[in-house]
Amino acid sequence: MGNTSSMLTQYDIEEVQEHCNNTFSQQEIVSLYQRFCQLDRNSGGFISADEFLSVPEFAVNPLSQRLFRMIDGLNFKEFVAFLSAFSSRATLQHKVEYIFKVYDSDGNGKVAFSDLLDVLRDLTGQFISEQQRELVLTQVLEEAGYTKDSILVLSDFMKILGNSGLKMEVEIPVD
Repeated sequence: MGNTSSMLTQYDIEEVQEHCNNTFSQQEIVSLYQRFCQLDRNSGGFISADEFLSVPEFAVNPLSQRLFRMIDGLNFKEFVAFLSAFSSRATLQHKVEYIFKVYDSDGNGKVAFSDLLDVLRDLTGQFISEQQRELVLTQVLEEAGYTKDSILVLSDFMKILGNSGLKMEVEIPVD
């Protein structure tokens, strides 16, 4: 499985399926493997951030710089696990964990007001002022029972997003 020029065996498919908690069917895993091989231009068995940039939807994503640290150097099994949060079969917990990792840029398990503000800045660019961003974010936190001095952990994200009807789904084309 490390060499992208090889074919996936049934064992590989089942191992990847188990690794991603059955969020993808075997057909979807085969399709993802084909896409992985297309992205892995040097056939090294890993996808670099630069190779991910060849995906137009990723290249224009305002959060792409934050996602780079999560994806640079992924092998196929890690690639599928990374994408599993976007499966319709992924649990809400899994989706919220993924979102939390995007906000937790230093990986310390905590998200401060400044982390939230950084993501909001990435998403809004020059469209709103820094003062407007801070005001919006302060109001959202207060509505959820927090202040701008609160340090959020994963369970706080679950509390905030748990009843939101969160949808993060991507359709995997299968042949």
